[in-house]
Amino acid sequence: MATHDLAMRARDLVRIHDAVLSGSAPPERPRAVVARSWSRVIGLGIDPDGRNGRDPLSPADVDERRRSSRLALVIDEIRELLLSAADASNYLVVVTDADGILLWRSGSPRVKRQADGLGFAEGALWTEGSVGTNAIGTALEEGAPVQLFAAEHFERAQLPWYCTASPIHDPIDGSLLGIVDVSGPALTLHPAIEALVTASVRLAEARLWRHHEERLEQLRRTAEPLLSGANGPLLVVDDHGWVAAHQGVSVRDRVDAPRADRAVAVPGLGLCLPERLRGGWLIRPQSGETLLRATLDLSTTPAMLEVRGGEAPWRVALSPRHADVLAALAAAGRGGLTAGVLSHRLYGDGEHQVTVRAEISRMRKALGALLATNPYRLGDGVELSVISDPGR
Repeated sequence: MATHDLAMRARDLVRIHDAVLSGSAPPERPRAVVARSWSRVIGLGIDPDGRNGRDPLSPADVDERRRSSRLALVIDEIRELLLSAADASNYLVVVTDADGILLWRSGSPRVKRQADGLGFAEGALWTEGSVGTNAIGTALEEGAPVQLFAAEHFERAQLPWYCTASPIHDPIDGSLLGIVDVSGPALTLHPAIEALVTASVRLAEARLWRHHEERLEQLRRTAEPLLSGANGPLLVVDDHGWVAAHQGVSVRDRVDAPRADRAVAVPGLGLCLPERLRGGWLIRPQSGETLLRATLDLSTTPAMLEVRGGEAPWRVALSPRHADVLAALAAAGRGGLTAGVLSHRLYGDGEHQVTVRAEISRMRKALGALLATNPYRLGDGVELSVISDPGR
């Protein structure tokens, strides 16, 4: 779009912005993503004419966040791609963490000075709740790429800007790592910016995956002496459950993420207690018919579950509902219970099966392979005794 056309569109958007905020009918409806964001920030009480809080962190806190961010592994690739464009002298490249805090900012010194006056600087919190509608904060809320132009922003101070942002995720576990953003003066918006940001995110996620594969290879080499001297089936996995090596068992690329003294169910191996290795975990079947002995104590508040089977017992506090579910599964034995039966036992009818499934899902995150599904039951190799509450 030519500069003249950009200027005309910017003026049209100002009229829409002013009409919506004054409560009158706008000449045209704002885009759906903009309307949703404006509705959110109006509900939060953001002042379009004020200087809303950026809450900048100290340089020391920013450095600490950089060191702990996996984006530090790929920040150079992101900047190299986005700053190699012909019009890079007109914009800034910004990378935030998953909280929306600006960790890295590169680009035009002239645009940096303009951004400083806006509070768009390293350490600033750039969420909708802090500064209103902006591509970074709105991408965080929407969970999707966002491009905003001129008066599609909410704060009037941001109207002279465009911003194009996209979430970046960790390919290992799908978690949100942060936002990649390109921002500059509105009338310098280039039609290729959106594609550049998308390409930078894909490049960074691919590089993170390559780094993950390199770490798996390191773990594989570390485990070689163990594999050569071991008898019987086993797996070597990283902290996320990705398989670095296996012996005597056919597995998928990934199993449930191991945790110390938490049982994990592995197809072909059954219920296993992971053993810590340098950089990962060893998973192999344990000897004995009963691997884990658990006690559910309903006489305490909250109810406590104690599990023995590793080097040390571990204890988990349970909500009343989760304690009721576990007690019902213990009483049902190996046959287990369907969601419909559990709904009747917990709620008195069969209309709460979706709620039951959600509760079981939350329980499995805390209890791992102690619970099995289809039907819901205690995991193989688990013995559970229940200490009842005399007052119940």
